[in-house]
Amino acid sequence: MTTDSAIQDVVFSEEAIHERVRELGREISSAYSAEDRLVVIGVLKGSFLFMADLVRVIEIPHGIDFLMASSYGDSMVSRGEVALLHDPKTDLEGRAVLLVEDIVDTGTTLSVLLPHLEERGASRVDVVALLHKRLTSGLVEPRWVGFDAPNSFLVGYGLDHAETFRHLPYIASL
Repeated sequence: MTTDSAIQDVVFSEEAIHERVRELGREISSAYSAEDRLVVIGVLKGSFLFMADLVRVIEIPHGIDFLMASSYGDSMVSRGEVALLHDPKTDLEGRAVLLVEDIVDTGTTLSVLLPHLEERGASRVDVVALLHKRLTSGLVEPRWVGFDAPNSFLVGYGLDHAETFRHLPYIASL
């Protein structure tokens, strides 16, 4: 399967993504102060491009770390179970945490990760998600959302299917 033949539609253009990331950076910068000792934690692997662009436009001092969780594997459907594969090494005690997610579908991953980060001593945990499908309500919701996403399988700008398509500068549906 080649990239071009698998893509159905470009859902969010490269330009739209970059403009929204700049807006999110301004909103996030105004929500924290230096006293919060902000640490930005990306959920690998999907958030890495979004996070790289985002941390460059956050205007207050902040640390950076990563965690890795999995609920998809190579499937296009979540297994409904979240495995924490890598925990951040940063001491979170008394620090504000901004968790960076590529996409929130059901909120299952966040419902596992947020309590975990709070147990590690974070003074507060907020979530920014590039995409939100809003498939369920009542679970954890991100504080900031880049775009409401259609209910289709999306790839590009860090999002993948079986480790392919992450390199695309836009977000597309398969």
